Amino acid sequence: MTISSTRSARSAAILEDLDRRHVLHSHERGPRRERRVMVRGEGSTVWDASGREFLDALGGGIWVAQVGHGRQELADAAARQISELAHFTSFFEYGSDKAALLAERLAALAPGDINRVYFTCGGSEGVDTALKLARLYHHHRGETDRNWILARHYGYHGATYGSGTATGIPDMQVAVGPNLPHVEKLMPPYPYRAEFYGGQDTTDFLLNELSETIERLGARNIAAMVGEPVLGGGGVIAPPSDYWPRVRELLRSHGILLIADEVITGYGRIGTWFDSAPRGMDPDIITTAKGLTSGYVPMGAVLMRDEIAEAVAGGDRNFFHGYTYSGHPVSAAVALANLEVIEKEGLLGRSLEIGEWLRGGLVTAAGLPSVGDVRVEGAMAGIELVVNKETREPLSMDLALEVADDVYETHGVITRNYGQTLVLSPPLVFTRAEADRTTAAITEVLGRLDVEAGRLNPR
Repeated sequence: MTISSTRSARSAAILEDLDRRHVLHSHERGPRRERRVMVRGEGSTVWDASGREFLDALGGGIWVAQVGHGRQELADAAARQISELAHFTSFFEYGSDKAALLAERLAALAPGDINRVYFTCGGSEGVDTALKLARLYHHHRGETDRNWILARHYGYHGATYGSGTATGIPDMQVAVGPNLPHVEKLMPPYPYRAEFYGGQDTTDFLLNELSETIERLGARNIAAMVGEPVLGGGGVIAPPSDYWPRVRELLRSHGILLIADEVITGYGRIGTWFDSAPRGMDPDIITTAKGLTSGYVPMGAVLMRDEIAEAVAGGDRNFFHGYTYSGHPVSAAVALANLEVIEKEGLLGRSLEIGEWLRGGLVTAAGLPSVGDVRVEGAMAGIELVVNKETREPLSMDLALEVADDVYETHGVITRNYGQTLVLSPPLVFTRAEADRTTAAITEVLGRLDVEAGRLNPR
């Protein structure tokens, strides 16, 4: 089988108009009427409906595409599986060979004694499932009051009802009525923002806050804490090395589960299969998606310790929870092929190489007046933009968006601003030349950013 083009004969203008009239986008920004309709991809390059070529420095625009675009191996895996068995339910005792094989593969890759897998269609479903699993685990063990969830400001955990409440970005909870009850937000580890911690050591401050929160809520009322090993949507923020080990120790002493949200960091994004292990998280549950299939088909996986699965579905208990497409055979087949490519091509190591290329390429940018901090973790980077390096006053979101737009329009490089932070998460097949092109484009545009005047000067 070979991939053939199925591009519409309709013009770019017509497609953009159709999109405006009929598609409601995630995070749609009402005042912005322009549309960017992509139609083809190969490696780290994508083309829009008008035929313009762009360098995808965002991994499909949203932290995915680990193996790059247009991989024939993944297309072949999907086609073979569709011809054999396109779909059958995973409810009750049913399943498929590919889902079983993928679960075996994930259990072998997972850290510690994590051996059980529940499949979802994406990260938001995965976090919802993990929150439910944590509460059910304690309930079935007789601790029925353990239903509080601890999360963190700046954390991103999804956009569904439960995961959206756990997300630490206030806009996610605005005007949707009462949110999921019993969710408490903590401060994040954000070393660049030392002012958050009143002169204390970052980890000491956060451990004191966590301890006080546990005491206030009551340890026997708390089911779990959920956190990303590295804050992704918060702006690529890595914690101090002692943060997660000390959090883990404190939680465990109170019987509180730890959920590692590895939807972004999993499957090689930071140079390992799962970033929670080297960070010292030792989680009870891991949520994953994105890089599991490199975005070729929707799929997520919630990984857990045996004791959690046994608590919710062992003995005479029923796990009354499910998604129609959980364990979808085609998605599982693509995931298996994707993991094979990552391993065969050494993309875990390439992730670290990409990080070094990005770090080196952003040295000049780091010295510019508008750049407060440059953070690189494997194949992702955050460039935090400020009005003043001394006060660290954040650049406005509107001006940060203008920077991302200019990098896109002027240089044909796709980046994204998360608030005042410009973020990169390229495919793990990114080349040195592509990394250099990306960092040169960002440096050129930021060189025209006049923070005193509050404007981006024309080229």
